[in-house]
Amino acid sequence: MNLLAELIELLLPERCAGCGEAPVLLCDVCAIPLQGPARPARTAPDGLPPPWTVATYEGPLRTILSAYKERGRTALAVPLGEALATAIRAALTRLEPPQTVVWVPSRRGSTKRRGHDPLRGAVAVALHRLRTEGIPVTGVNALRQRRRVGDQAGLTAAQRLTNLNGALEATPLDIAGHQVILVDDVVTTGASLAEAARALRAAGADPAAAATIAATPRHHPR
Repeated sequence: MNLLAELIELLLPERCAGCGEAPVLLCDVCAIPLQGPARPARTAPDGLPPPWTVATYEGPLRTILSAYKERGRTALAVPLGEALATAIRAALTRLEPPQTVVWVPSRRGSTKRRGHDPLRGAVAVALHRLRTEGIPVTGVNALRQRRRVGDQAGLTAAQRLTNLNGALEATPLDIAGHQVILVDDVVTTGASLAEAARALRAAGADPAAAATIAATPRHHPR
């Protein structure tokens, strides 16, 4: 974000992150997609655990996620995390306790540039919500980037798989034998989640399901 845009956002009253109209963080209309029930998303790559999602990644939701990730609207972690909790809750029906959530790690450069880790923030809200409901779920930072990857934008599904192959590895944590729910923000071709699942299986874990906030309109997992 350039300096002028930052000054404008600082001086003007907060506006809805979706439509930019209502003087609130998120207006009722733009919040609706995040408040729906979880649904299965169609699987694509081999090795991708069954994914659950809540919203369609289009329209105002694209703007909301961009505001959260790229423009520092960190308060959006609450409505986005609540939606993620809905997807995780649906995925949990496939697991027996204890229940473990592992998120796809952000690239270090992206986290440094943004000044925060958007997915981790949403996961924290989701886990808090689930625990207040009496669901004994644990979040584990079990994955890390093993090597640099190219920008995924504009790549085909096959190219994304190739780009991400071998990019992740499990951290030195004892997750062998654990059933895991994998979490990401948006599911598109399924490549990111499939690579995360591969890395967890290599460490002896069982990625049994996946959960995301949103899926692309054609519902092709990432």
